[in-house]
Amino acid sequence: MPHIQPSGELTLRTLAMPRDVNVNGDIFGGWVLSQMDIAAGITAGARAAGRVATVAVDAMKFIRPVRVGDVLCIYCQVARVGRTSLAIEIEAWVLRDRQGDREKVTEAVFTFVAIDGEGRPRPVDG
Repeated sequence: MPHIQPSGELTLRTLAMPRDVNVNGDIFGGWVLSQMDIAAGITAGARAAGRVATVAVDAMKFIRPVRVGDVLCIYCQVARVGRTSLAIEIEAWVLRDRQGDREKVTEAVFTFVAIDGEGRPRPVDG
């Protein structure tokens, strides 16, 4: 079986901590989602050369749980650029117990809109 590699650029790495667990003892999905939003915002802001805002989260898929002590690694790539919006494909992977096997845990597509200083949509390339 071929070893699957992450798609995109490593944008964010962080450690899953005990304060972020849900009632089942796994890391709360909302925490993972927030880390993905931060990483995608970094990628979208760089591509749009300025301020962006998250407008949609599509195709969110939780594949495997994240555990305390896992290193969460988030990979992003620009999937589509429109006039004022862009879609970022995101994969979240973990290194189990800070150094163990790498597993894909979550994937999604986040859509951002480029905004000006007053919060109004602006062209991505302009």
